[in-house]
Amino acid sequence: MKKNTETFLEMRGISKEFFGNRVLNDVSFSMQRGEILGLVGENGAGKSTLMKILFGMSVIHETGGYDGKILLDGKEVTFASPLNALDAGIGMVHQEFSLIPGFTTTENIVLNTESLKYNVLVELFGDKIKNLDFEKNTQRAKTAIAKLGFNLDETMLVSEMPVGHKQFTEIARELDREQIELIVLDEPTAVLTESEADILLQSIRTLSKEGIAIILISHRLQEIIEVADKVLVLRDGAVVQEVSASQTNVEQIAEWMVGRELHQTVIEKVDTVREEKSGELLLSVEHLWVDMPGETVRDVSFEVRRGEILGIGGLAGQGKLGIPNGIMGLHVAGGQVIFKGQPVTLNNPRFSLNIGMAFVSEDRRGVGLLLEEPLDWNIVFTAMQTQDKYVKSYLGGLIQWRDDEAMSRVAQEYIQVLEIRCTSEKQLAQELSGGNQQKICLAKAFALNPELLFVSEPTRGIDVGAKKIVLDTLRKHNKQKGTTIVMVSSELEEMRSICDRIAIVDEGFISGILPASAKSTEFGLLMVGKGKEHKEEANA
Repeated sequence: MKKNTETFLEMRGISKEFFGNRVLNDVSFSMQRGEILGLVGENGAGKSTLMKILFGMSVIHETGGYDGKILLDGKEVTFASPLNALDAGIGMVHQEFSLIPGFTTTENIVLNTESLKYNVLVELFGDKIKNLDFEKNTQRAKTAIAKLGFNLDETMLVSEMPVGHKQFTEIARELDREQIELIVLDEPTAVLTESEADILLQSIRTLSKEGIAIILISHRLQEIIEVADKVLVLRDGAVVQEVSASQTNVEQIAEWMVGRELHQTVIEKVDTVREEKSGELLLSVEHLWVDMPGETVRDVSFEVRRGEILGIGGLAGQGKLGIPNGIMGLHVAGGQVIFKGQPVTLNNPRFSLNIGMAFVSEDRRGVGLLLEEPLDWNIVFTAMQTQDKYVKSYLGGLIQWRDDEAMSRVAQEYIQVLEIRCTSEKQLAQELSGGNQQKICLAKAFALNPELLFVSEPTRGIDVGAKKIVLDTLRKHNKQKGTTIVMVSSELEEMRSICDRIAIVDEGFISGILPASAKSTEFGLLMVGKGKEHKEEANA
């Protein structure tokens, strides 16, 4: 089937703010039936938010909605929920699986749309007493699976499936829906083997020929080039390029994605040229693996010298976030980690804190903060628990009580230094904006006065002014207090502004480590598989 030249989907002038932080700015694009659109951009570029708007997800409505219009076949539509989008023929496969482990492939594919059959009790009790039509449901599942061209066992429990089979089951569920016209695939090959990814790409081509439009979000740029009709590049919430896939290449897309310059106030360097750190070895990581869902680390080795700022970057789902979470004991990990010449006991968060390491998590609401407690308590809590700071002792330590005056004093100090917008140190953490919550997480880590600080996504979701404050504070603690920092971030230019070296993680391995002065495109190529030879050698 040839692609229809008439516009099927149009998103016009889409803008979105989250708590005053603009994440999408006047985004517009259109698609024809059967067209494959490759949607690419760095983490935080706005890809997922744009698709959440298209799919009518509740987080959009709960945060003030959006500006702009969505048109299907020339008619404006507003989806109050994903069910409305599904009714209009739009399906979406998210990065996180939404399958029921105790159900079979078939049961998950037909979930909530099961075929039913009549029995005599219906006359007495109504349609709710209808039986499941096992044969018809099985046939529906087989038909959807056949469209994928992948050998899925329709009777297998999801709990027994390899991860690739789960991804195909998610996609088959969308294909089972009646009158499906558009499918959004968010990083569908991230969990697939190379052979499975090839099958999926062929399936995408087949679906396109049948007239189903596809929006493919992927960090694997070569796949985008191979399968997409056109490529849409987002950067900082805006469209920076829309081009035919046949008229571009991986290097050019990588440059569009990461080649921007942030506002001068954010990336201005403290030193014109940062001296290469040649101090003592502080941290040595060898063959680290971490079982963190969505951020698996397979085999990572690197070293950090005292006084250095090491950046760890990479695209979503490649494992960069797993590294600090594994070393700090928040997810199951193995391998060898040596700190100040002594082995680190993994899978034990208290041990890492006790020996002089600290961690600012990317999950500030889930891990970083006590949301229902005041700011002073949030800032000092970990130091109080692990170092007996901000505590008054009586009778030789037999009786201890918190030092409210010291707590208030240190909280006010960090509120001033980090320019935290709050009513006082007694305000509850949950009442602050996301950017100010992030600053509280930093203050909490600084209060420990660690020798080594892991800080993960420190500027995610905060405005330009707040980014400058956060980066300046990290610089200050590194330069003036000698704190060694490992900064994990999706923001390449920000890492280049303050780091000495930057390691890029790709598919759970270190793809390469470059000086921060290296070109953006060199980092971009490492992000999209240039380091593949290294990984293959490690697997040999």
